[in-house]
Amino acid sequence: MIPDLLIRRRTAFVLWRPKRVVPPPTLVIGTFQPGNPPSLANRRAIPLALVPGTTDVWGVSAAACGLVDGTVYHYWFEISDSSPFRDGRRLLCADPLAATVDWRLTAERLPAPYSVDDQAPASVVKFAGGALAPCDPGGEVVVAAKPIAASQAAGNNRLVIYELPTSWTRINVEGEPQVGVGSFRDVLALIDHAESGANFAGSPALEAGRSYLRELGINALELLPPADSFVDREWGYATSNYCAPDHDLGFPEGHSSPTPNTDLVALVDACHAGGIRFFIDVVMAFGTHDPIEHLNFEEFHIAPELSPGDPDNQQSGGQGTRDGFGGRLWRYARSVNGYDLLSGAPAATLVPARAYLQAYLHRWMTDFAVDGIRMDSVNNIANWDFVQEFKDAARAAWQARGGSDATFLVVGEELSVPLALVEQRRLDGLWNEDFKRMTRNAVLGRNDDKEPSFEWTVRRMIDCRLNGFADGAQAVNYLGSHDVEGFRNERLFNFLQNNGVVQTEERIKLAFACLLTAVGIPQILAGDEFADQHDLSVGNPAKQRDAVNYDRLAEPFRRRVFEYVSRLVKLRTSEPALSANDTEFLHVDFAGKRVVVWRRGVPGSDSQVVVIANFSDFGTDTRVLNAEYRVPNWPATPAGLGWGEVTQARDVPDEWVGREPIFPWEAKVYVLRPA
Repeated sequence: MIPDLLIRRRTAFVLWRPKRVVPPPTLVIGTFQPGNPPSLANRRAIPLALVPGTTDVWGVSAAACGLVDGTVYHYWFEISDSSPFRDGRRLLCADPLAATVDWRLTAERLPAPYSVDDQAPASVVKFAGGALAPCDPGGEVVVAAKPIAASQAAGNNRLVIYELPTSWTRINVEGEPQVGVGSFRDVLALIDHAESGANFAGSPALEAGRSYLRELGINALELLPPADSFVDREWGYATSNYCAPDHDLGFPEGHSSPTPNTDLVALVDACHAGGIRFFIDVVMAFGTHDPIEHLNFEEFHIAPELSPGDPDNQQSGGQGTRDGFGGRLWRYARSVNGYDLLSGAPAATLVPARAYLQAYLHRWMTDFAVDGIRMDSVNNIANWDFVQEFKDAARAAWQARGGSDATFLVVGEELSVPLALVEQRRLDGLWNEDFKRMTRNAVLGRNDDKEPSFEWTVRRMIDCRLNGFADGAQAVNYLGSHDVEGFRNERLFNFLQNNGVVQTEERIKLAFACLLTAVGIPQILAGDEFADQHDLSVGNPAKQRDAVNYDRLAEPFRRRVFEYVSRLVKLRTSEPALSANDTEFLHVDFAGKRVVVWRRGVPGSDSQVVVIANFSDFGTDTRVLNAEYRVPNWPATPAGLGWGEVTQARDVPDEWVGREPIFPWEAKVYVLRPA
């Protein structure tokens, strides 16, 4: 169902629930005038009036504004500021439901306590055929992305997710790291072989004629929050204008006008054409310089320092006071009486922030054909009822366009991994931070912090059901994520070096063998698949969203890691044994070594995967003739099939099955194939 307020916006400028309405809100509108700086030409101020039949919707019809057909307009709402951190004066704010904002043109600077961060970008719309049409600033009207074909959408239990930051880096001629924005067009070049990138054109991974992410084999792309942020991509979790795709990501260098909607739709279409599901990262705990902070702070936001006794202040799970990380926390527990922007009917128990963020969800599900969602910082959202409402609304939108339950996913990030969220069906799944910790310990040859033995470290790492998950599709496993701040959270390459491991190649490959054969949905932080490393200190700035440097892909050792990972990714997405929960540990050998063998798949079936993982310096002495390492109880080989070893892409002679040599810190991955 289309939210009622979005329907009203087709023919009118509307503003929902402004706090201070004397004097009434005003529409400030004009056209973009290029210059240095740009300005608003033909500026007019048009008072808004209360919409009949409502007590809290203010607006003016487009027909009453004297607009010229076919013209693109830039506009703000002038309101009386409601922020408790400001002084209540009149200011210009962006439309909270704007499909496009243009940071080339910002509101006038106000004196202290206001700052440059309070200068809102202009909202953008096109008047065409008597209606207001979402468009990019150059007039390109938004055309919705094409949904992925049912035949090409991987089921949740066959996903490999690629987590991609919007901050990329390359080494300049002086040998110093140069960080920039990996625009939507740069991401498109990772998928579409006909594209060559924009800001990072020339990078090996973006060359025309190749499709890097298809080479890797992933089938789900997750962008760090792609909604618009006032921050110049220093940190991706500062969403400001929720309904608009990010201005910077849609404004590549050398372009005269931003095209965020057009570029993002092209990216999604390319993903879907290639059988890649499109995931978005959403920030539901707090907004950062969002327009509603000024429009109606009290009803939509909460500041713990101003109301310490408010129950809305506390994180879920008894983890202390909610943290806005420089933004303003959304208020989810206090209801009001008023117009429900979703249904259009009066509501006595309306929670404004919940309704607003569901309208935002509708925009992204509809226009950008989203196939999956990752909710950031669920503990800071601190309201499981809203988490479930959001998940249910996303699934309803997915089903309304014909999607199946098994090809849509809403997962939450909560590093304490509260399984009740999936047990109560508040979410479909959770980030499995425990997997990262256990794997990093294992590839150092250590017991996990929470386990009494190395054997149980590996068992719990490989089978998330031993940690309480009921199904592999409930757990998103990863070796590292965008949260790279501090000890043990570094990129995997840096983590190993910081722990005294000089020869990192073997252990990175071993870690990926575990990730891609474990029960759970594997997720790869962009760059880890070729052993990328930090170009900047992980502590500067704090909680840095690490940049990815695709130029490193050309280095021989990193290319070997990429090819190894790519073979395993393609196995993961195609082999039925790895999409089921069936897991059996066949062999454990701790006699002067740490070798663990596990099987995925149904015993006796034609689909089985066997992994031999050596977490030690032990290696078979290949100086001895016919040197071997025997695995007792190796599965019987079904008639007409043989075994192939995936990491080296080779067939295994029948006489060597279960007897091949093993080497220090190595994993071998075997799969049944036609003989």
